[in-house]
Amino acid sequence: MTAGFSDADVETLEHNGTRLVRVHPRHDGAHRDWFTRNTEALRAAMYEHGAVLVKRSGLAEQAELAVLAEEIGGRTLEYNERSTPRSRVTGKVYTSTEYPADQTIAQHNEASYSEAWPHNVFFFCALAAKAGGETPVADSAAVLDRLPAGLVERFAEHGVLYTRTYRNGMGLSWQEGFQTDDKGQVESYCSDHNIQTEWDGDVLRTRQRRPALMVHPVTGKRVWFNQAHLFHVNALPEDVREGLLELCGPDGLPRNAYYGDGSPITADEHAAITAAYEETTLAEEWSTGDLMMVDNILTTHGRRPFTGERKVLVAMTQRTS
Repeated sequence: MTAGFSDADVETLEHNGTRLVRVHPRHDGAHRDWFTRNTEALRAAMYEHGAVLVKRSGLAEQAELAVLAEEIGGRTLEYNERSTPRSRVTGKVYTSTEYPADQTIAQHNEASYSEAWPHNVFFFCALAAKAGGETPVADSAAVLDRLPAGLVERFAEHGVLYTRTYRNGMGLSWQEGFQTDDKGQVESYCSDHNIQTEWDGDVLRTRQRRPALMVHPVTGKRVWFNQAHLFHVNALPEDVREGLLELCGPDGLPRNAYYGDGSPITADEHAAITAAYEETTLAEEWSTGDLMMVDNILTTHGRRPFTGERKVLVAMTQRTS
């Protein structure tokens, strides 16, 4: 039982090292006062467990999500250097990734391929799906513990090399990825964030090396923190993968990942990473009005397929100290 909450019933769910604190507030409609009283408890629960789900939060307005996220998690972030399609709802509140309803989104630490990744991610369920559509979580340290020692050592030494090819009609264009039509602004951003660029007419190829592991700045916990498995070509369905490889070759794929020294991540290694996520993933059903808060270093998130309409809004934050 997580202590420190007032006017709430609290329970902790656990699965193979992943924990989710489920909080049922007793706010009698005064939800903003409840969140103010429990801000420190919510932060502490994220540091201790990684993810907190506030059931029937009382949030009703989209703009309220950004205000609440800033009060708990720090300054809200723009969604820059995009790897998936999503839309701005208002201010710095976005839709969750806009993939077809029948697709699964694999577990990942948000924007861990970037230098400007968020510390926290706030998910507000404005409309729960008729069935499915959960936002599962997995503990990043539990994932690390399940990986082969040799694989971890190699990633720790070399990091991850992420490669991307931006072209119209295949994945994201560079205009959508960087939210500008100005190549000069893209070059400036990439230079500032240690991203190598190569232009072929209007096609942009980028390469960026990032760490594969992270030590949490508050808890000191060492975790698996990257999107190597998600960018890797084997993350694609076999028919899609074969078609893209034939059309583009491995160096022209919309996304791919290697060890930081450029050597390939094998199919067996990719399978081992994917299995570690599958073993530790915990999924809790959404209800309309629920709010989930995730420490983005300690915990990954994903999305299950769904039927019916689903609307989940997202705000991302960085601590200021």
